[in-house]
Amino acid sequence: MRLSFLPAAALPLALLLPVSLPAEHWLEPQVAAFEAADQADPPAPGKVLFIGSSSIRGWRSLAEDFPGLDTLNRGFGGSTIADCLHFADRLIIPHQPRFIVLYAGENDLAAGHTPDAVAAAFLRLLVHLEEHLGPTPLVFLSLKPSPARAHLIEAMCDANTRIAAICTSRDHLHFLDLFTPMLGDDGQPNPDLFIRDQLHLNRAGYDLWTRKLSAFFAANLP
Repeated sequence: MRLSFLPAAALPLALLLPVSLPAEHWLEPQVAAFEAADQADPPAPGKVLFIGSSSIRGWRSLAEDFPGLDTLNRGFGGSTIADCLHFADRLIIPHQPRFIVLYAGENDLAAGHTPDAVAAAFLRLLVHLEEHLGPTPLVFLSLKPSPARAHLIEAMCDANTRIAAICTSRDHLHFLDLFTPMLGDDGQPNPDLFIRDQLHLNRAGYDLWTRKLSAFFAANLP
């Protein structure tokens, strides 16, 4: 039996082009750094795990702010809810947390995603977590009213409302409103809670979050 070959000119152009491997996820260095730290000093399971974007990554005082809790910070700056799902098998599930604190979604809106898309991404993350961790308690920290993103305030309120509704549909989910207490007396975002870029929290901002979350933990942490 003779094998016949098509001449290269007869093949589709796409088959002749070099195969390009997927580009490395731009957040990979941050995630790899966490994995290296975990390998050098493996955290015990059962911690209260904080996950999400730069508001979590910048919360470097978790141990001091919540002295009665065994916390683990796995925030990675610039991340979206989809990124939290993408890296869940590396940043969340291996740690078998007793409680998950999530802040994400603000970068999603800034990237042009709709509030409906943000809520849908949250649901996809929940399905994955429930599949691997069961009904592990999770609290979603509401999107904060960053002055630098004042043009997204309406979208943030919409996304918060949608996610709060999702959280009420499952007993192990919670929604913590941090949006309202971060408004000034004029009903506008309070600039005194942010650093110069008016996007990231300053110490006063984290103090407010600590007070609200401490009260939440006192009532809801098993």
